[in-house]
Parts: sequence; C-alpha cells; structure tokens
Amino acid sequence: MGRARIATNSLQTTSDLLMIFPLLSINMFNLSSDLLTTFGRFWWIFRRFCSRLRLRLGKSVYVLLSLLVTVGIWGISPYPTEAISWPDIIFRGIQVIQLSNLSSRQEVALGKQIDRQLTTKEVKIYRDRAAIKYVDEIGQRLAKESDRANIPYTFQIVDDDNINAFATMGGFVYVNKGLMMAADNEAQLASVIGHEIGHIVARHSIKQMRQMAIAAGVASATGLDRNVAVQIGVELALRRPHSREAEYEADRLGLQMLGKAGYAQSAMIEFMKKLLNKSSPPTFLSTHPATSDRIAAMRQSINPTTADRGEGLNGGEYKQKISQFLGS
Repeated sequence: MGRARIATNSLQTTSDLLMIFPLLSINMFNLSSDLLTTFGRFWWIFRRFCSRLRLRLGKSVYVLLSLLVTVGIWGISPYPTEAISWPDIIFRGIQVIQLSNLSSRQEVALGKQIDRQLTTKEVKIYRDRAAIKYVDEIGQRLAKESDRANIPYTFQIVDDDNINAFATMGGFVYVNKGLMMAADNEAQLASVIGHEIGHIVARHSIKQMRQMAIAAGVASATGLDRNVAVQIGVELALRRPHSREAEYEADRLGLQMLGKAGYAQSAMIEFMKKLLNKSSPPTFLSTHPATSDRIAAMRQSINPTTADRGEGLNGGEYKQKISQFLGS
C-alpha cells in the first residue's frame, strides 16, 4: 500500500512537471503574446480532458499524452525557416562567440551589429537614394562574381570628402564621397569596391579580430564576448590597417571580380597610380603596404593584351552621373 502511494505521488509529480515543461519551451522560443494565449487556452482544455480521461484509463495514459503534447509544442517555432540548435537554445543568454569556427550566418549577424555601431556613432552615412542605388548596383555586380556570393552585401556611402573606403565582416562595404569624386571613371570606383569585397571574401576581419583579442587578453577558452567583438570590429574597420599579405590577397581577388564582372582591370592600377602621385596620398594608402609594390604585383596578374578591355572607362559619363547626386 505504501509503495502504491509512493508510485502514485511520483507519477503525479512527473505529470505536473510535464505540464509545466511545454510552457517553459514556449518561453524559450519567445513566441508572440497571441500565440501564447492560444497555447494557454489549448492547454487548459487539454488538462480538463486529461483529468476526466485519467479517471477512466489511469494516470499512465495521462502522462503519455502529456509527453506527446510536450514534444509537439517543443517542435513548434514561429520562424520555420530558421533552425535553432540545442546549444543556441541552452546558451541563448550567453553573449559569447567562437571566432575560430564562426559560420557565415553568425558572421553576418556580427557584421550587422558592427555596422549599427559604425553608422550611428562613428560615421555619417550619405542618404541620397540615387547615389546609394548607383554604388549598390556596382557592388552587387561585383559580389555576384566573388567566391562568397552566398552572403548578403550592403554598400553604403560615407558623407566624407576624404579619399577612403573600408569594409567589415558579413558583407558591409563603405565608400567615402571623396573617393567617388576622386575616381576618373566607374571602373576605378569598382576596383576599390572589389578590393573591399576581397577582404570580406578572405575573412580578413575575422582573422584580425581573433589576433587582436588574443593579444589584448580578452579572448577566453569559451570565446569572445560579443560586445567586445563589436568594439574590436569598429576599431579594425576605421583605424587598423590590414597586413601586407591581406592587402595583396584583396587586390588579387578584386582584380578577378573586376574582370568577371566585365570591367576593365587596368582601372585598378590606374586609380592606385593616380592616388600615389598626389602631393598628399590618402591615409589608407600610407598605412597599407607599399603602393608601388602592389601595383607591380597587379601588373603581373593582368594579361596586358586584355587589361583595357571591358566597361567603365568612360570618364565623361561617370563624372556627369555622380555630379547629379554628389554635386561638383
């Protein structure tokens, strides 16, 4: 008799826990209030049904049905196209990322946070729709020919007359108004955008972030705090030059994209020569590896007989176009 009472109490506890568990699973998925209300009503009806049913069939059936409903609710997600892994569910509140095995999806998510920090606190974005559309069309044309065409790319114009361009992980590229005005033609502008896409394709920012975090002692065995990662990402985008090897690789990848997209590859060399010959070369060139060495390396990569073949060399057309949305 005592054993039967213990078994009954244990069974009751189990069934009670199983009744609570689906509600916990719902909260973990952050379902909307409407969906929670619907499930609440359903669960109330289900409990009444089970209360009556267990009088006839016993508590074992009640437990079994509770378990089935738990599994059913557990499998429901308001975002059916986005799979949520067990580690994500368990550690959702822990803002730690592993840079050593960062997936493309995670990289894009981190890039969005870095972009938000950059565009709200660090740089002023130029909002002219025609200008944005123009740069985006060039960028998407190049990105489609890259080795990472599977991630989304965002191209933005920085409202700054200095000659500069930079990128951050996850497909975010920024071009200064000053660089657009300094370019002689569309192919030259495309050459810079292609170079920045090259950094994203080779995941240079992620490698730099990992090195910087280890050197600063902020990376632990479990990974890097996401907020720290965002701050490092901003610092890398604005103030830290890439390594010599990274610049050469971005040049090579940019040249490939330029040719595949139908632009004249010679434009990359011509624009770099133009900037190098200025009385005061842009800061981003002075912090990069020797420009003359990069030009020599590019010349070796381009077939001289086809270097000038391609689109984007009409300077008059380009200047007329950008004057419409950038001014003189």
